[in-house]
Amino acid sequence: MKRVNLNINGLNRQVVTDDKKVLLDLLRKDLQLTGVKQSCDRKGQCGACMVIIDGKARMSCLTKVKDLDGAKIITVEGLGTPDNPHLIQQAFVLSGAIQCGFCTPGMIMGTKALLDKNLNPTPEEIKKALRKNICRCTGYVKIIEAVQLAAKFLRGEATPEEYTPAADAPAMGTSHPRRSSLDKACGTAHFTADVQIPDALELAVLRSSVPHAEIVKLDTSKAAAMDGVAGVVTARDIKGTNILKYLEADRPVLCGDKVHYIGDPICIVAADTKAHAEAAVKEIVLELKELPVLDDPYQAINEETLRVHPDRPNVCYDQPQVKGDADKAIAASAASIEAKFSTQINHQAPLEPEATVAYFEEDDDAEQPKLVIIGRSINIHYHMAMLQEAVAWENMAYIEAFSGGQFGIKIDVISEGIAAAAAVHFQQAVRYIPSLAESMLMTSKRHAFHMDVKLAADKDGKITAYHNDFVVDNGAYYSIGHVVVYRALLMLSGSYNIPNVKAWGRLVYTNNPWGSAARGAGAPQANFALECAVDMLADKLGMDPFEFRILNSLKPGETKSTGQEVTEWPFPELMEKMRPYYERAVAEAKAKSTDTVVRGVGIGTGAFGIGGPNDASVVAVELDEDGGLSVYAAAADPGEGNESMLLQLSGAFMEMELDKIRIHTRSTENTAASGPAAGSRITYMIGGALINGLEQLKAAMDETGAKTSAELEAAGRPVRYLGRKKNEVGPLDPNTGQGPSFESQVHAVQMAEVEVNLTSGKTRMLKMTTAVDAGPVIHPDNLTGQLDGGIDMGVGLALREEYIAGETNDWVTFKFPTFAHSFDMETIIQETPRPKGPLKCTGIGEMCLVPTAPAVINAIFNATGAWVCDLPATPEKVLAAVKNLNA
Repeated sequence: MKRVNLNINGLNRQVVTDDKKVLLDLLRKDLQLTGVKQSCDRKGQCGACMVIIDGKARMSCLTKVKDLDGAKIITVEGLGTPDNPHLIQQAFVLSGAIQCGFCTPGMIMGTKALLDKNLNPTPEEIKKALRKNICRCTGYVKIIEAVQLAAKFLRGEATPEEYTPAADAPAMGTSHPRRSSLDKACGTAHFTADVQIPDALELAVLRSSVPHAEIVKLDTSKAAAMDGVAGVVTARDIKGTNILKYLEADRPVLCGDKVHYIGDPICIVAADTKAHAEAAVKEIVLELKELPVLDDPYQAINEETLRVHPDRPNVCYDQPQVKGDADKAIAASAASIEAKFSTQINHQAPLEPEATVAYFEEDDDAEQPKLVIIGRSINIHYHMAMLQEAVAWENMAYIEAFSGGQFGIKIDVISEGIAAAAAVHFQQAVRYIPSLAESMLMTSKRHAFHMDVKLAADKDGKITAYHNDFVVDNGAYYSIGHVVVYRALLMLSGSYNIPNVKAWGRLVYTNNPWGSAARGAGAPQANFALECAVDMLADKLGMDPFEFRILNSLKPGETKSTGQEVTEWPFPELMEKMRPYYERAVAEAKAKSTDTVVRGVGIGTGAFGIGGPNDASVVAVELDEDGGLSVYAAAADPGEGNESMLLQLSGAFMEMELDKIRIHTRSTENTAASGPAAGSRITYMIGGALINGLEQLKAAMDETGAKTSAELEAAGRPVRYLGRKKNEVGPLDPNTGQGPSFESQVHAVQMAEVEVNLTSGKTRMLKMTTAVDAGPVIHPDNLTGQLDGGIDMGVGLALREEYIAGETNDWVTFKFPTFAHSFDMETIIQETPRPKGPLKCTGIGEMCLVPTAPAVINAIFNATGAWVCDLPATPEKVLAAVKNLNA
């Protein structure tokens, strides 16, 4: 042991430490300075734990306390507070650089270290200084802008007041700072792992290391007897159904007889410390009888005797779509192409590991105490119901903590089932704070698609028919599986008028990681095939792919592949707005290409549907005593800005000052069950329900002249109103796939500019330009922030990222995007009103990724003449495609 004297945030401290203790643990556990975060399993890969030590930015997870005697340490809490923020913290807020906020403290400390030495850094100097910090939400664009603005503040050339919208600035179309941003910038926003509960048991889980096996023996006796261990939970100890049922009852909290994928949970160890729990897991005796592995969906389709789930067929859902006669049209067409496309299993990659904490509260009104679950669900009411049934505990509440991103991954219960089962079993508070590696194992993934495609056109270049036979790898568990196939079909024809369509979507169980929601949920995969096929067909016809798209655009009154007629379709106008950018890029690519490094330009488009058939939402609104407004909606906000949307729509409709509006979204105890924060539905559906509730309230206020709740009550009217929005009822026809689609579409055109090295095969993104029409803009920074982050994810999907079970275990093996991968982005905004949207608005969160991968792949083709139809387009695949072209 060693005594060490430190100065932390201006306070002198003396600590006694061993040789192993790192600064991260001293700060988070001992001093409760939870502004430093942990994402990367102490490998120095994420920068979320960055602090300043003696003037230099350093990773606290890699820094031994014993080596810090006499050091001066500054954490984000020591830089500023929400009441007295530092100029850097204000710059991050005002630049819109804070979305989920998990990476923000580390980014801010890296910025402080840079600006202490260089008050006028270039973008390249910023990228170099922050190269150890990563972010999934922003695409890094607004972070660079925040550093530049902070430097401007510190040079005395501007003040935060000049960049802060006036209190009476319009609610609509103004980037009012998000209410949570300053807390995130100052490290005072609590994420799940920041919640400390006295005497809580720490959990560790034994998981399967093989994809398919029978559990022959499970001996936990030695583990249960180890120091600090409270006990072990197995499947037989769970009194409820032990099933986490979203749509189908196939996924256990703990496996009892069989495991179905690498990462399946088998038993839980609870102990006084995480170290004791993890040590005990290693002493559990587990014997597995390995079974044949179905890791190819086509193999699973053809397998008659082996099933992933003995009581269920491997093909767990299928849906055709037939419009016109595609086979006849293709045969009669002037030109057609055929191609096979595939997309990879991918991880949504939120920075925050899958933490959950649970504890009991006394409840005098119930027979049992209340079990409170704190996690990062995006559907808290539905998830609470799933947990109640799974662990047989009725008196429960779910609280949504601040979330370090999610991108669809939290449509399902993940770590909460483990925490709830352990809490109920031991009747004690628990904390389940898994590692990044374990989080990657336990979570759902983006589905892999395999698509056989044909696309045909007549002699004038008008598309005549489209055929897409696609198979979706659903992995080991159903989750929302058929919804992904369904959404792919609802958006199958993209931006185009295609009179004849023949498609067949099949969803297949395999022993791969289970698929679920991931930004776009089916649309990015299907749209990748369509948009590349469009370029292929344009090339075969000798037409410019830009002009080919305009020629084939849908028009109001024409129908999508589902047969639904569209009312507004501002896609051609977006293309025209993109035209001068496209002409500039094409000329520049030609001029700057060399024999070894070639440039290319690719277009990708998309029409992303929002407000699907049978969707519904509710929101409660209430007039307050002071004449203000309270809004109650379970509208999760893991970074998109949903609270800003509710706030600013309310302010605009009620013509009320924003500081008089209170937004309540994070607890099942005081919100309406508004549906999942998924499918880009929050603005359109929950916002629509909000406006409906406000219409009722405002009518009552106008009729009575009431300004406060007391006055409204005195007039005999309620002060609380429930707003609703319900869409057209009806699924697609099971035989033809015809039927109602979405009430609203958000349109985008993306243009990728890339550079391909013909020697190495490496593709470098230069710029992405996006023309988008999402209706009237509520919050410009939120809009462009979603675009920037989604584009960055889409480029990762196109070029690098792939989850491989048993191999992908950290940010390096995942090939997470860094500042080194960042590129220029430019946005062109068009605002066509959506008649049925709240104040004519719609959503944006997923469209930003839908056209991206095909834009990149089309740009690679434009540069090289070679097609890579199997994502990701790694250097090896690009080289092989080029060599095959030249063979």
